[in-house]
Amino acid sequence: MRASAHGRVNLIGEHTDYNGGLVLPVATPQGTRVELQPAGDRQVRAVSDQEGEAPAFEVGAEAPSGGWVDYVAGMTHALAAMGHELGGFHLHVSSDLPVGAGLSSSAALEVAVGRALREAFDLELDDVEIAEAGRRTETEFVGVQSGPMDQLAAGLAATDSALLIDCRTLVRMPVPIPAGCELLVLDSGQRRSLASGEYDVRRAECERAAQALGVAQLCDLGPRDPRLAALPAPLDRRAQHVTAESQRVAAAAEAMLDGDVRALGTLFDRSHESLRTLFEASTPEVDRLVGLARECGALGARLTGGGFGGAVVALAPAGRAGEIGAQAVARYRRAHPALEARVLIAPARPAPSPE
Repeated sequence: MRASAHGRVNLIGEHTDYNGGLVLPVATPQGTRVELQPAGDRQVRAVSDQEGEAPAFEVGAEAPSGGWVDYVAGMTHALAAMGHELGGFHLHVSSDLPVGAGLSSSAALEVAVGRALREAFDLELDDVEIAEAGRRTETEFVGVQSGPMDQLAAGLAATDSALLIDCRTLVRMPVPIPAGCELLVLDSGQRRSLASGEYDVRRAECERAAQALGVAQLCDLGPRDPRLAALPAPLDRRAQHVTAESQRVAAAAEAMLDGDVRALGTLFDRSHESLRTLFEASTPEVDRLVGLARECGALGARLTGGGFGGAVVALAPAGRAGEIGAQAVARYRRAHPALEARVLIAPARPAPSPE
């Protein structure tokens, strides 16, 4: 059985998903592909073109190993907990998604594996339920306390249209990318690992802020709620970012529907500044790449993904993404020669013909 799933770029709405807010991801052209063959026992043997062969594990006796196969074992563990019967299998994985760049390579693997298992073992699962199994894999097995966005985007988003998701209700709405712009994604070359480090620190700070304010999730509040100012530092800054960021997502979706690419670019810029100063999730290197994208002609730019390294998403005038990306990366490499920066996505869409 063969199955696949896309990566995702979050256009705007960072760290709002696990706070019950809005997000606006789009699927990447890159993705993950799996081939799965049921075995006659309960052993799972997995190999990846990128990561090599993983230690075998037994369905029903999964335990985290700290390797890439945890995303496979986590899926069998989560699906069993959801009441599905599985046997062992052989798995081959290939992907052109860069690991650690903020494009949700782990979610793409989880969703692709879930789809293949659905076919191989005749499971009654839709893509939303597969996304939930992927979220459980991240939070309960791997140990990354993420929200539902990545797996929903990997399973349901398109490459030519963003997907507005309310992470509290999981209500979704497609939002077309305006014709007057195109998306540019740049890899800073600065790898990150969300399973250890600042990501979980930020989530814990958000939970503490919500508890102090007496709400279930921070996005129960608006950015002008006077209670935010009473929080101690740095909880006040975290809450201010999250509540304003969710509103920026709504404004971005409206700008896209109106075709107002300049307003959309301004929202990108404001989002990055908030992530840099209030949520403190950026790095000097990522800040530099964001600035270079703007200097080279982008209408707006921001870090995308959990932060602390990874990728930048920029909004380019239609037909100019490739040019802007090449210039920004060349200048960045001169400043940071030890980092392997590159253009990840620059659609080859021609600029509109003059009338």
